Amino acid sequence: MMIESLNYMPHPKEANAQLASHFTDLAPALNARQAAIESARCLYCYDAPCTRICPTGIDVASFIRNIHDENINGAATGILKQNILGGSCARVCPTEILCEDACVRNHDAEGQPVKIGLLQRYAVDNMALTAHPFARAASTGKTIAVVGAGPAGLSCAHRLAMLGNDVVVFEAQEKSGGLNEYGIAKYKLTDNFAQKEVNFLLEIGGIEIRHGQKLGANLQLKDLHAQYDAVFLGLGLGASKQLGLTGEDAPGLLAAVDYIAELRQASDLAALPLPSRAIVIGAGNTAIDMAVQIQRLGAEEVTLVYRRGFEAMSATEHEQHIAKDNQVRMRTWAQPQQVLLDDAGRVRGMRFERTTDLGGRLTGTGETFEIAADAIFKAIGQGMDVASISDPLASTLKRDGDKIHVDDQFRTVLPKIYAGGDCVAPGQDLTVQAVQHGKLAAHAIHSDINLTKMEAA
Repeated sequence: MMIESLNYMPHPKEANAQLASHFTDLAPALNARQAAIESARCLYCYDAPCTRICPTGIDVASFIRNIHDENINGAATGILKQNILGGSCARVCPTEILCEDACVRNHDAEGQPVKIGLLQRYAVDNMALTAHPFARAASTGKTIAVVGAGPAGLSCAHRLAMLGNDVVVFEAQEKSGGLNEYGIAKYKLTDNFAQKEVNFLLEIGGIEIRHGQKLGANLQLKDLHAQYDAVFLGLGLGASKQLGLTGEDAPGLLAAVDYIAELRQASDLAALPLPSRAIVIGAGNTAIDMAVQIQRLGAEEVTLVYRRGFEAMSATEHEQHIAKDNQVRMRTWAQPQQVLLDDAGRVRGMRFERTTDLGGRLTGTGETFEIAADAIFKAIGQGMDVASISDPLASTLKRDGDKIHVDDQFRTVLPKIYAGGDCVAPGQDLTVQAVQHGKLAAHAIHSDINLTKMEAA
């Protein structure tokens, strides 16, 4: 287990079947009648703003029109052409700040956007294709290494294979999927959907995935660079950031992503260690996911604490409402000051300092308060796993802060090495953005290696 520091804690009071019922779909799927009614609400705008704001460029009006015309396969194919992980993105993408926020129906008498995310899910979930929707081009004779089987790596691998290249994907975990498999709240991706989507993607052919391969450990960039025609790094962000406080390694204090990963892989939810009182520190979707899930497991009191106000939280209003609807206490304008430990050296709570905004600068007021807790979960962001880029070649990669520097074609400063997804600076840390990075990088790789081939000829 990744959460050994909580093993001394009790387990949930409910049985596994009861607990599982708390982790069903957050947003139930549309049925055929609902999809027909919702698709009829779309105005099928020319140069639709929902399409313009979609990171992967899905033609939203077109796929919704296909649903309205009962052409579900056509709708799904249109989605998957732009976003091969369109099923998971329909479930986890923050549509409330992207396509649905841009929907023109927000500004008419109804004041409600078309439910684009649910319609996208309806199309992908109900397609009835007899074969994979995309055929491979003629073989290029090239083989590309992709490091990381998360959204960026999988998207890159699929598009490269579609263009006629062979791909070998190297993944550190036992399963493919990245954050879709290990890092998303269980109630957002249910029924083993992440693995079903991976299996569908692999039907294109020409992609081999090797698990248990970790860059910087049993896999070296210099070897991949020498053995393959190109390398794509879809590393994600594997290292949780530190609070910088004494006692941070105490039993009962750990990264939220570690607990979420354990929860998602658990065959028996009733066997998970469960604090009766928990503090979650952070302001993003991971913090919300952690707080809501520990509450649904049966924690008596869960408090999410953020150093600024609600309006500054990176979690959307929709996500904040989910937390409140699940009885998560939310305290703002407070920053961690001290980890409080009991006589056995275990977490018993945390002291916070109240904060304020003075001229745009976060400032401590000197006033403190304490919250009792049996466990503290950090959700303050993740950074690059330094060990993954520590070999002699990888260490020469140019960095933008703690991320890998790339140009507008996702090329790093090293020839034949590309990168995309959360490990690079451009864009937001969103699944849909990672998919787009992988897709665009694949086209750049394909163009570059075949241009080199033509020049050599």
